Amino acid sequence: TDRYTFRPGLRWQPEVEEYFASAYGRDHFARISQALAHPSCYSCIRVNTLKSTTHTVMQKLLKLVNQNGLSCGFNGLKIGEQNGGEQAHEGSYLVHKCPYSGLENVLFIRGSGPHALHYNDQPGHSMKEIIVSRKCAESVLRGAQVYVPGVLACSAHVEKGDKVAVSVAIEQPVKDSGWAVGITRGIVLQGLQSDAHYEERKGLYIGQGIAAMSRAGIFRVLHGVAVEMTERVYKLPSFNDVLEGEIFLQNLPSIVAARVLDPRPGEQILDMCAAPGGKTTAIAILMRDKGEIVALDRSHNKVMGILKLADEMGLSCIRAYKLDALKSVRKAYEERNLGVADNCSEAIVTLAENSGPIRSIIGAGVTNAAEDSSTAIVEQTDAKRYVSKADLRKNLRRLRNGTGRSNCSGGRVEDSKGFFPSSFDRVLLDAPCSALGLRPRLFAGEETLESLRKNATYQRRLFDQAVKLVRPGGIIVYSTCTINPGENEALVRYALDTYKFLSLGSQHPKVGGPGIIGSCKLPNKAYTEQWLTEDEAQLVQRFDPSSSLDTMGFFIAKFNVGQKED
Repeated sequence: TDRYTFRPGLRWQPEVEEYFASAYGRDHFARISQALAHPSCYSCIRVNTLKSTTHTVMQKLLKLVNQNGLSCGFNGLKIGEQNGGEQAHEGSYLVHKCPYSGLENVLFIRGSGPHALHYNDQPGHSMKEIIVSRKCAESVLRGAQVYVPGVLACSAHVEKGDKVAVSVAIEQPVKDSGWAVGITRGIVLQGLQSDAHYEERKGLYIGQGIAAMSRAGIFRVLHGVAVEMTERVYKLPSFNDVLEGEIFLQNLPSIVAARVLDPRPGEQILDMCAAPGGKTTAIAILMRDKGEIVALDRSHNKVMGILKLADEMGLSCIRAYKLDALKSVRKAYEERNLGVADNCSEAIVTLAENSGPIRSIIGAGVTNAAEDSSTAIVEQTDAKRYVSKADLRKNLRRLRNGTGRSNCSGGRVEDSKGFFPSSFDRVLLDAPCSALGLRPRLFAGEETLESLRKNATYQRRLFDQAVKLVRPGGIIVYSTCTINPGENEALVRYALDTYKFLSLGSQHPKVGGPGIIGSCKLPNKAYTEQWLTEDEAQLVQRFDPSSSLDTMGFFIAKFNVGQKED
């Protein structure tokens, strides 16, 4: 029936919908909204070329399937020859190398969907059902299982091993109080029209599976798999815990953003908002793990995640610190204490027992240290600094015991006091944003024009920091995962108008489309938002979810940094 289908409609605040309709055109924005409510029909795998090759990874996928029976993980992918090129295929699945120049380490894995499923295997009887939260459903549409925290409601008498339909509860408007799901967790579904969200869930069924525990168990425990999905509206192969360290599942635009930065071996790179570390590790691989990448995030756990990922991928040039990127610029008059976390233009090099010199560089200074019987000399490009033997022994202990707050296995991370101006050759600012380009997105009503404006203001403050930290002659790459021109083209307009020494640079690879030109008078606002000229629009990349690329919504701008004004 029409009830047991997946036909989502993305809901927006009226003023936000009007703003986007003005920016894109009403028909185009309707297509974007429709695309956002569905997942992309393929996944991207980035190969760690420091550990393997694209060809080798494809062969390993075949070997894993044949030897270990991972058909559930790979859906039976087979390596073969098709159209003269190496590809893996079976049925509707296909694995092939990325066709774009500069992305030779990327594999595309095609999925399939939407599929029409048959939910009721007993005519005249309602199928047992589980309602999940919106965020849980979005994960399931990307290939995840249903986990306990995401379950909101369940039919009576569900036992382990029962077949259940999975539907999603979307936020609904509440009079005078915004939006709410309106379901108390743990309620019983009777299969009647009086059930919670009965009408609202029509057309919002995302698949069916086998209950991994009873109804009582689902609402008694705090974690674990509640439903093993067996049939999905969208089928995408899962790569969890597969070829760890050799591959990384990442959206195509994110891979492009790291490549556009064009990092070179030996350079000093700053990733200002680095979590979860996908772009950071991509940059490190492009640099052949030579040089230094400083990765920042203000969350302890996210910094831990970056360090863990770097360790898995065998990368040693990444230094991750807990720091609010808005505070990433140190004042020039601050005291320069020698230390890994405290100073961006100084460095420590220590001699670890039986390991030779170990270099830890922060910022631009190139330093060397040697130990004699009484003192250690730290040579800088502009001066010599003397470090007591006691301090050197302290650093040796840190190396033996782990670096404390920067040791990922110890559960602690290093804090940073920031970095001096003009410390980095290149800066990547993948800014926190409204994330309105992420797919699938089943609800967007939480965003208002005011919240979008606040995002844009925050991003400008971050960009101001990036400008201070990059050297003259350097590069800034700015990116977001939102379709909002106020966080994209309007930021570029601000940057070019505010900093006359900045200019837009050409991008390689160029995969996305042009930016948005012109301007827009915001609804109920007294000012006009300025965007790009035609020439400027050709120099940025905008990934449109409704285009044939079938990507997430994403934006990339590359700035060349000239001689800074005093």
